[in-house]
Amino acid sequence: MNALVANKLKTLRKQKNWSQEEVAHKLNISQSAYGRIEKGESNSWASNIEPICKIYEIQPEDLLKQENIIVNQNQKGGNGAFIINQLSEKLIEQYEIRLQEKDKEIANLKNKLEEIN
Repeated sequence: MNALVANKLKTLRKQKNWSQEEVAHKLNISQSAYGRIEKGESNSWASNIEPICKIYEIQPEDLLKQENIIVNQNQKGGNGAFIINQLSEKLIEQYEIRLQEKDKEIANLKNKLEEIN
């Protein structure tokens, strides 16, 4: 769960063009503490979930979902291209996995056919 939240927080911060120091200041924690949250090394995000959601203008469930978050693109500093690239990379990754599964299935079917013959 820490890795999921860490990646989302990093994405949200970059969309706002904020530094870790700026976010840490908004949360009243040290930059190093926030840095550990973004690296997935700390679960202290849980005790800061309300202020995190407030500064990023999201709901707590959005932070915990598997899907990506897209913040309001009308806000200053929004970076829609970053989200599109992130989604494209995920689609490509899923496509490559399915291609590998297809190749394995074809090999299995060929083996079964050879056994029958």
